[in-house]
Amino acid sequence: MARYIAQLIIAGSQVIGRAFARAVKQEYEASQQAAQRLGQGKTRSERIANNKVGLSLEEAKQILNVSNLNKDEVTKRYESLFKANEKSSGGSFYLQSKVVRAKERIDMELAGENAAESPGKSAEESSKT
Repeated sequence: MARYIAQLIIAGSQVIGRAFARAVKQEYEASQQAAQRLGQGKTRSERIANNKVGLSLEEAKQILNVSNLNKDEVTKRYESLFKANEKSSGGSFYLQSKVVRAKERIDMELAGENAAESPGKSAEESSKT
């Protein structure tokens, strides 16, 4: 009887051990994919901006449905999507926050381009204009 109990405990331990190993492997693969996705920025500044906002530039462009970085077009799309997702009109706060983060990421990119175009101005001065 004790022999059967010992075999049962060993078999259960093996099953649990395999399940745990499989879960660790899946988590490792998921973290590698996430690191790869966030690390796709071509430059150090892009990687920093991606980590700061949590979105890549491509994701932000997809959320706002813009193809190029035109400030007027981005602002127009942002305002329409923000209003469409207002909580008071039955929208989703989650989607509204995604729209805000996408706008922030694109604004960071535009501010970086403006700073590169006019090296005499600081980033703060160029974002005020």
